[in-house]
Amino acid sequence: MNILFPLFLRLLYMNTKRPTTILIVDDEPLNVDYLEQELEDFGYTTISATNGAEALARVAAEAPDLILLDAMMPVMDGFSTCGLLKAHKDTQLIPIVMMTALGEREDRIRGLEAGADDFLTKPVDPRELQVRIQTAVKMKQAVDDKLGELRHITEYFAKFVPETVKRLVTANPQAPELTLHQRDVSVMFVDISGYSCLSERLPLKTLNAIVERYFSSFLDHIQDAGGDINETAGDGFMAIFQDADGQAHARKAVDTALALLATTEELSREGEVHPLSIHIGLNSGVALVGSSRFEGLRGTRWTFSATGPTTNLAARLAGRAAANQALLGPETVRRLGDHYQIERLGRERLKNLAEAVDVYRLLSPATN
Repeated sequence: MNILFPLFLRLLYMNTKRPTTILIVDDEPLNVDYLEQELEDFGYTTISATNGAEALARVAAEAPDLILLDAMMPVMDGFSTCGLLKAHKDTQLIPIVMMTALGEREDRIRGLEAGADDFLTKPVDPRELQVRIQTAVKMKQAVDDKLGELRHITEYFAKFVPETVKRLVTANPQAPELTLHQRDVSVMFVDISGYSCLSERLPLKTLNAIVERYFSSFLDHIQDAGGDINETAGDGFMAIFQDADGQAHARKAVDTALALLATTEELSREGEVHPLSIHIGLNSGVALVGSSRFEGLRGTRWTFSATGPTTNLAARLAGRAAANQALLGPETVRRLGDHYQIERLGRERLKNLAEAVDVYRLLSPATN
């Protein structure tokens, strides 16, 4: 990942933080007025509620950054309110400072059992109020910043998780069906031409940034077509296209191959990044598709993939393709009909394949 990414996130949060809002929950109007005045003098925004039930409604409408919660109130007391807020995943991280009467040790114990984060003794001392609020707010902001960074990083890397895996996990989070099954698919291998030479000429960070720029654009096209990205290597990746209709996923894969070639040409022509060339191999047919499990000394790792002869031929075609060229296997060509311009290159023996196969070059969609 780009080393500037975490810094970018921190700057983003520094520039988008809103004023701290504190919810005051107390049934005594004089207490509320006093706390509002003190807190606003400290620079905080305040909202208020007169009992626990009203506080829950305010939190649901506008989640505050902190809650000052009186222990004893009509309708719903502070202990019940605190327990409900801490039991719900959407509100459990909101700091709650409970206000209890002087010497009420039992109230503090009940507050701790309900999940209170801190306590203030009534009548509230303004210096103690400021210190406890500042401490709680700093802790809340630190948690929010960390969760925000993690959420943005998760969203960033979630782009590279196969959509099929996401759907399986969403459908059954406890035990997703990730075992291998025979599926009719189209498999596409994409590799950067001359990657070894580039790695010798360019600094590693520079090369990684260039590859990331191209691959990010490729990813958008693949996901738009419903394809799944397998784990990427330094100079290439595999994409898997599935559909109940075998002709449909073959055409989606071929359309994506054309889009990747066009994107590569466009990015290289723009001159903003170092020009690259790619070569593509694409084949259709039955493969074992799913998540494979690898046991290592440092734990278990899962990777989503497709294996078998269909995949092997696609990989060999990618190796055979020239720069900015996409080669197709015969089964893919058979499914395309007359919708594309294709050049037959002849029957060839490819590395590690027992029999020769017909090799085709993808040129463009057919013109009407």
